[in-house]
Amino acid sequence: MKPLILVLNGPNLNMLGTREPAQYGHETLADLAQGCADTAHAHGLEIEFRQTNHEGELIDWIHAARGRCAGIVINPGAWTHTSVAIRDALVASELPVIEVHLSNVHKREPFRHLSFVSSIAVGVICGLGSHGYRMALSHFAELLQERAA
Repeated sequence: MKPLILVLNGPNLNMLGTREPAQYGHETLADLAQGCADTAHAHGLEIEFRQTNHEGELIDWIHAARGRCAGIVINPGAWTHTSVAIRDALVASELPVIEVHLSNVHKREPFRHLSFVSSIAVGVICGLGSHGYRMALSHFAELLQERAA
């Protein structure tokens, strides 16, 4: 059985391709999901790719990942800067977490510079568009190989 990585996307990411394309690009969420699936397959991983605009639903998915998944790639969107509950759920999952952002949050408004997730993540990737997700999945493949050795 291939290791399962949960790829989570927070609010407004369902609007990719039409929402602020100068900031987020023209790829849609479906394009992003396909790129992640292709990368996972190339590295011998399985993924569950999900998006929600409801914080409690995201937290439920994180809780359900414990003991079932090998790691979590998460773009919490605006919840990055506001949700202690998501941070706490990620800690409780006891899974390695990689935080990703399509845009470089450090080149944006000051309120976007704070992340409740970064301090508990094994890595943070921002500003590389959808490539950041693929990098995160590639890193998980390497991490899991190291742990198996």
